[in-house]
Amino acid sequence: MEKLCLLEYTRDNLVELMAELGHKPFRAAQLQEWIWKHRATSFEQMSNLPPALRAALDERFCLRALTVVEVNQSTTGATRKFLSRMADGHLVESVIIPAAVGQGGAHSDRITLCVSSQVGCAFGCRFCASGLLGFTRNLTASEILGQIVAAEEISGNRVDNLVFMGMGEPLANIDNLLTALTLIMDPHALNIGARHITISTSGNVPGLRRLAEFGKPLRLAVSLHGASDEVRSRVMPVNRKWPLGQLLPALEEWARTSKHKMTLEYILIEDVNAMMPEAARLARVARRLNAKVNLIPYNTVEGLPWVRPSEAHCRAFCKALIAAGIPVTMRYEKGHDINAACGQLRLRRVKEAE
Repeated sequence: MEKLCLLEYTRDNLVELMAELGHKPFRAAQLQEWIWKHRATSFEQMSNLPPALRAALDERFCLRALTVVEVNQSTTGATRKFLSRMADGHLVESVIIPAAVGQGGAHSDRITLCVSSQVGCAFGCRFCASGLLGFTRNLTASEILGQIVAAEEISGNRVDNLVFMGMGEPLANIDNLLTALTLIMDPHALNIGARHITISTSGNVPGLRRLAEFGKPLRLAVSLHGASDEVRSRVMPVNRKWPLGQLLPALEEWARTSKHKMTLEYILIEDVNAMMPEAARLARVARRLNAKVNLIPYNTVEGLPWVRPSEAHCRAFCKALIAAGIPVTMRYEKGHDINAACGQLRLRRVKEAE
């Protein structure tokens, strides 16, 4: 029988488990401290728990949901992508992104982790490697949390910021996402504040409403990539299910209740969405949502036909948004040399195994 992973057990879950095993509630606090403060990898390490309890836990549960099988580091910086294997053999990838150089040129140990929420993706964005192998399954909350634990073990530093922008659509796995978020923000677990967590969505309207009901001041990033239905549907099939006529009102509702400006993610693809008229359309959408825009020159994926615009063209697009009064940044992908775009490392591994 496959063992359950205790990473996704909240304090209340652990209290219930202790009662089931015939132990007092204070044992739940001890167990949670071993899981999160001491990062125990075996129950044998839990020296203040009775031997019989440790044996009972070891029979049914485990403390790690995945095993890191490959780590790639960028030659141009400290960005690292790692590939993890889960108990059923499926692979998932995550990216560790270092903080920018601080004031006075001092380096910071602060890191951001790009977290995956699914194995593969059913949304099939035309520019993304994650969907090329199709959708396999949702990650469990333990597998989501396990990526954070693994990132801290790899880097030797605490993860300070989380971005759910890896493989998969987080809001299509909303139940496991909310369970993971509860433990991510729990002071007795990972203790990462909501304002340091960004959820990225391709435009899953029902999931967006569920996330709003969760009631935490999370940050939101929307993979827009087209400011009209015609352009957006060309690169994002999800737009046919939830077109801008449904998505934009849902985002307006989020904007009315959120403490943070949302970010509109916009990958610039030559002859698709990087023309100057598209900049004007994007500016109108951003103004309507009181949003900022993050421009990302397309990161080449083997097997896909899209072309990255020239740097001069990207800068001209950016200047057009600035001239329209839109807050905008342009991010060149860190880790381009380590296949850091979503799904590329897993795609290579799966092809090698064929």
